[in-house]
Amino acid sequence: MLRRHFLPLLFQELPTIRVDVNLVNLPFTARDSRGQLQLGLTKEDIEVLEDGVPQTITHFARSGASPLSLGIVADASGSQEDFLKDHRRDLRDFLNNVAQTRDQAFLVCFGNHIRLVSPLSGKMEDLTGRLQEFQKGKHGDRYTTIGPREHRVSGTAFYDAIVHSTEEILAKVDTGRRALIVFSDGEDNSSAHHLLDAIEAAQRAGVIVFCVRYTELKNGKWSARNKYGRGVMERIAKETGGIDLDATEAEDLRGQFRQIADILRASYDLGYNSSNPRDGSFRKIQLRGKQAGLVFRHKTGYFSRKI
Repeated sequence: MLRRHFLPLLFQELPTIRVDVNLVNLPFTARDSRGQLQLGLTKEDIEVLEDGVPQTITHFARSGASPLSLGIVADASGSQEDFLKDHRRDLRDFLNNVAQTRDQAFLVCFGNHIRLVSPLSGKMEDLTGRLQEFQKGKHGDRYTTIGPREHRVSGTAFYDAIVHSTEEILAKVDTGRRALIVFSDGEDNSSAHHLLDAIEAAQRAGVIVFCVRYTELKNGKWSARNKYGRGVMERIAKETGGIDLDATEAEDLRGQFRQIADILRASYDLGYNSSNPRDGSFRKIQLRGKQAGLVFRHKTGYFSRKI
């Protein structure tokens, strides 16, 4: 039985815990004047500005100290099917090479529907096996559809795949670096979202998007639609801090994957609490090095959410 003089302590008003939700995630990489990736930076070596206003860094971790959550988003439409089959081994080798014990990955395949083929897991070896099963049409009824059930007669939901992979999976990861590798030609014709929605979703969640682009050319010539898709993938990569890689004439993807792996190994996980009001406007982000010659790659900014 509790003693009487302990009772007031039980009914005292507990202090209110307030969580600052104005945290901005800013993964980035840095290169020196010779183009070499820099691995040994500290938060004292850089300055963050948002709309020209200096910000206080509250979190900073080098890539080796920060787990990676990686999404593979693969266009499974007719123009991309053979390309993916030819490069499953390259993808497997990449995952085995880049993954550490704390890292995790998932696989989404999309055409006019968006399927979670392999959920977020540390078992990287499962991913390419699941991709092969999906392409062979095995176990089709077990794949979860992500995003709302949109009525689509046909087509390719490229933007929706990026938005839902980000918002329903990566945005729910509490800590660490987040990235997507998107295999497609960028030629969307079935999404409920548009290009800016895809960019905004990735920027808000601090997701770097790497675009591996395979374009099926007719008679070796670029059509207007091909050029549109190329521009889309270039812009998504640039705005989120990733890179766009042309795999149209590649016999294998080892070179492209090597570039992605180098960036992931050299990336930093940075966070700061924005001092600007949350009014729904776009916030431009700039990183500056305190030593001469540093060039940074990161998302260009984000849309602040109103409160």
